[in-house]
Parts: sequence; structure tokens; C-alpha cells
Amino acid sequence: MPNLNTTVLLVEDHKNLAEAVGNYLESCGFTMDFAYDGLTGMHLATTNLYDAIVLDIALPGIDGFEICSRLRNDAHIATPILMLTARDQLDDKLKGFSTGADDYLVKPFDMAELEARILALIRRERGEIDKAVYTVHDLKFDTRSMQVTRAGQNIQLSPTCLRILRILMRESPNLVTREQIEHELWGDFVPDSDTLRSHLYKIRRAIDKPFDVSLLHTRQGVGYRLIGPQTAD
Repeated sequence: MPNLNTTVLLVEDHKNLAEAVGNYLESCGFTMDFAYDGLTGMHLATTNLYDAIVLDIALPGIDGFEICSRLRNDAHIATPILMLTARDQLDDKLKGFSTGADDYLVKPFDMAELEARILALIRRERGEIDKAVYTVHDLKFDTRSMQVTRAGQNIQLSPTCLRILRILMRESPNLVTREQIEHELWGDFVPDSDTLRSHLYKIRRAIDKPFDVSLLHTRQGVGYRLIGPQTAD
């Protein structure tokens, strides 16, 4: 089962198929958003955060190839894209991959295979494949036991703080925006604006306060990142 806040945009002009796919994926725990033509799909994909995009090729307005190319080259959106087509043609597949698609599925398809492919793309994008232990400097997070240690000392964190720490360690040393964290944690239902700040305060107090070197850094108005002393600005 995916994270309940895993959001997928489905761009498909056949409404019966879109409804069937949407119902199935929602039953699997995905949050779904829909577009039934290329222009709407472009607008949604560029104005919202999604974990994956399922994109039909044959669309009214702008076809899937053009949408994929614009998202990659003009909007610089790296969200995983899975293309759907009614034709099992090599040329279509090659064109799809050349415009920036990550995977390809031919209609008719099995819903379970679609779910599996979407989850694989999301895990790959998040760097979660075969990653059991995250390490930043002397901070370690074993995702199998959900145990966090720093310099060999056990650190106790709430479930929400553990999820935030996992995101930060997964992306380290890159900066993670506040919006990215909130989207992954809560989807479209973000709580009070101070909630994330409160959790980050607790994380900082647990992983940094007892130690000489601070790992959690804030870039005011932009986001947060976990970095060791050798990579700090």
C-alpha cells in the first residue's frame, strides 16, 4: 500500500477508463487528480505537486508527447511520468522515452500492473529502492527497525518526526522545501502552518542539541537540509 498522501495525476480523455483507473488506485491508497484533455493536464501538472503522472498519448488539445516534452524542457518538472497508449508500437515507445517518459503501458492493461509500475517509479524517484539505512555524518536511521542513532546514542522521535527525518536524510545533502515536506506528509490537507515548524524544532533538539556539530540547517524562506560538516556552506 502506498503512503496515503501519495498523489497521482491521471490525464486520460476516456472518462469511463479514467473513472475505473481512479477508483482502483484510490482503493489502493492513492489520492487522485484528473484531467480529460491536454491543456488541463498541462495546467494541473505545472501548478500542483504530484508524486507521479499517468499520461495518455492520444489526447484532445495537446497530445501526451507534447505534454511530456513541455513538462521536462520548459517547466523543468521531474515528476515520474508513465505513458499510456492503445498501440504497442516501438516507434511510439521510443518517442515517449525521448520526450522524457519514465515508463510505458499499453492498453488494455491490468490494474495491478499499473499500480506496481507507479509505485516503482515513485520509489525510484524518492531513492527508496534497496535503501534500508540512511547515514548523514554520524547520524543513522535504520528504516527496518525505525531506530535513529547519533554517535551511537539512541534518539527517540515521534512517528511524524521520523517521517520528516527520513525525507531529509533521503534527500541529503539537497535542500528540501517546506512545500515538499508538507505534501509528502499531509497531501492537500496541510494542518496549521506552525505544525511543521514545531516538528522540526523537536528534531533539531533531539539530533543536534546534545552534540557539537549541527546537521539540520534552515534556509530562511526556502527550506531545510541535513548536511555533514564537510558539506556545510
